[in-house]
Amino acid sequence: MALGHDEGISAKAAPAGWTARPVGRRREDRIVGASRATERVIEQISAAARSDLPVLILGPSGTGKEFAARAVHAWGPRADGPFLTLACDAVPESTQARELFGSAAEATPLLPEACEGLLARAAGGSLLLEHVDRLRGDVAEMLTRAIVERRFRRAGEDAPVTLGARVIIAAETRPAATLPGGLPHHTIELAALAERREDILPLAAHFLAASAEEIGAAPVGFTADARAFLLAEPWTGNVRELRQRIRQAVRLSSDGAVSAEALLLASDGDEIPSFKEAKRAFETRYVVNLLRRCSGNISRAARLAKKDRKDFYDVIRRTGIDPTQFR
Repeated sequence: MALGHDEGISAKAAPAGWTARPVGRRREDRIVGASRATERVIEQISAAARSDLPVLILGPSGTGKEFAARAVHAWGPRADGPFLTLACDAVPESTQARELFGSAAEATPLLPEACEGLLARAAGGSLLLEHVDRLRGDVAEMLTRAIVERRFRRAGEDAPVTLGARVIIAAETRPAATLPGGLPHHTIELAALAERREDILPLAAHFLAASAEEIGAAPVGFTADARAFLLAEPWTGNVRELRQRIRQAVRLSSDGAVSAEALLLASDGDEIPSFKEAKRAFETRYVVNLLRRCSGNISRAARLAKKDRKDFYDVIRRTGIDPTQFR
């Protein structure tokens, strides 16, 4: 699945059979991919969007769980309602119940003002909860009860509040305590990028166009060595890392085609790395790619790098990489 000739890609040269399903108005707000795994995710999101059951989104960090949640919201009848998110690990345990369920005025001595709570504020829309494993035990039980009974109570109030929000939970592993197996819900499973390598080049083309538009540059494309680099990288940070690295590489490349060197120098954050950091990152990625290609054989890797075996071993030792993990 090539993206075009060596100088880059154009819209006409994009890979055949890839999907770009819109989620929002921005160019970047699309679900993009060419793998069966991506097709399956789109099917799962579509099915979830058509119902009103709770949703559990599972996947490694960086795979786009919040993005999938926004798609569930945007593709369903709640699209015009609010979409709120809460990272439960960012809320102190002492205020978790108040943040979720709300409280009447004077119900909490240290926080005497009334609080509506996110479950009520998201009525008619969706509430995405991340890191629910960090909820205090009794708060997690209250949340489960609210989902099951479709109602909850604010602290300091006797009258129940109807749960009008759709609850979406994003996690790396199944949080059994919050969504017990017997509770009807939709599950959407996102695979690591390394497990759906057919998606790498379509995603790269998509992020290239979005990043070029962001800085006002012409999206020329990727060189042949850049495409090879993209397919060889492990992408342990998944789609998030790919997007950030391409964003930086586009800035480094200006109006030219993105090269492998630009991708190597790019970081996965917003800051351009220092020369020392870029050199260290280059060495590490270069050694990893060579050892992977040579199945951990140091002598063969040294020959390909055109370096003395001892000198190449010094480079390996400097990067802290264990060659045996590639054998």
